Amino acid sequence: MNPDLAKLQAYPFEKLAKLNAGTNPPRGLEPISLAIGEPKHATPGFIGEALLAHLHGLATYPTTRGTRSLRESIARWASQRFHLPEDRLDPERQILPVNGTREALFSFAQALIDRSRDALVMMPNPFYQIYEGAALLAGAETHFVPCSEGNAFLPDFSAVTPTEWERCQLLYLCSPGNPTGAVIDLSTLQHLIELAAKYDFVIAADECYSEIYLDEAQPPPGLLQAAEAMGNSEFSRCVVFHSLSKRSNAPGLRSGFVAGDASLIQPYFRYRTYHGCAMPLQTQAASALAWGDEHHVRENRALYRRKFAAVLEILAGTLQVQYPRASFYLWPSTPQPDADFARGLLQQQNVAVLPGSFLSRRTGSGDPGANRVRMALVAPLEQCVEAAKRIRTYTESL
Repeated sequence: MNPDLAKLQAYPFEKLAKLNAGTNPPRGLEPISLAIGEPKHATPGFIGEALLAHLHGLATYPTTRGTRSLRESIARWASQRFHLPEDRLDPERQILPVNGTREALFSFAQALIDRSRDALVMMPNPFYQIYEGAALLAGAETHFVPCSEGNAFLPDFSAVTPTEWERCQLLYLCSPGNPTGAVIDLSTLQHLIELAAKYDFVIAADECYSEIYLDEAQPPPGLLQAAEAMGNSEFSRCVVFHSLSKRSNAPGLRSGFVAGDASLIQPYFRYRTYHGCAMPLQTQAASALAWGDEHHVRENRALYRRKFAAVLEILAGTLQVQYPRASFYLWPSTPQPDADFARGLLQQQNVAVLPGSFLSRRTGSGDPGANRVRMALVAPLEQCVEAAKRIRTYTESL
């Protein structure tokens, strides 16, 4: 077996299952999970209808590049959403459909990393664990950029040395952030693009939470938007990853896309032809419709706003927590070690949350996930409200 497999840590939910083993929550309390970021809002009906209407595609092999209609739908959406000129994104050269961004975020590193060099892959800390696994299995070393409260939960790039930038081959960004909900502003994105040009590394921006934000007037900026605004119209060294999982409440669809620098997309396409990951035709048809509709996305955001308002009102004065700019997570600090808090909350109130230290790594500058928990407000409003009341009760008992 690949010896690099031994470097992989247990996945956060494997750690959570081990932590919670042997707990006996009160039987009279319905279990509520805020641990997993799996959207529970209804998937728009037209997506399911499109899947059924195109089942005749089962008799045909889908192509790795995907249908022209899907790529054109993606190009229109991305251009409108991120203020790009209408014809800036070339559906033939700069867009690839993928089976959910998880597999793409992982496989992109396998295609990109040059193992003959002393490769470094940077990522935020805390982070989506796929970044770390992708780096390690590509033969690279990981470097964690802390996202602490003192820096508004944004990666502190000022802590990265010139030597580290010189070794960097790939920088993973996550904006809006998982688990913090922090949003990287346009000027910081542009600064990173300048650093990528100076030190010759690639930016892989995970923007899967970009469509869940609290202020309709301030959608989070994107990497391609930043590149275009600074005259980088070829999106040099920039690749973005988007998904329908959160935007359209369709995690089971496994549908997303990768877009950006054609000089990176084309060799990545070649990798994918060997990787064997073409999107089924019925999924492509449904996805093309989903990218073309904004009504259901606005309704989705409205649901999350109501939940944030209700939950934060209940938690006020008990936990140190604040509105995120985007995403569907809360990232409160805890009055006891995060693992103890998560286990105690389940044991006493039958509410599951994820310890922050399961999403982070301890470095010389500390552990930015310690004494925090991630709460995913994905359950229906009534369940989120009930969970908040139980969390308040538990916290006040400490």
